[in-house]
Amino acid sequence: MPSDFISNLFVFILAGFVGFEVIKRVSPLLHTPLMSLTNALDAIVVVAAIIIAGRHETMLSTVLGIIAVGASFSNMVGGFLITDRMLRMFKTGKSKKS
Repeated sequence: MPSDFISNLFVFILAGFVGFEVIKRVSPLLHTPLMSLTNALDAIVVVAAIIIAGRHETMLSTVLGIIAVGASFSNMVGGFLITDRMLRMFKTGKSKKS
């Protein structure tokens, strides 16, 4: 295996552990803003996946890029739906007009 792959895999696994620890320590009160932020970051991932899929360097990179587009897009849409539902829970009753 190339040393670049091993280094990248190490950074990926380390980032996963650090991200898990950071998210685990977030107060439940801040979960809605945190979800909104992660949805915005996921939109960036969609753009990056589209760029990777559009390069057509190898068949494997194109297939993995298309899978990444589908996965990140569905994650982004689901996250926005969950955030919207959570925000609707905090709204007070409908305002009554006289």
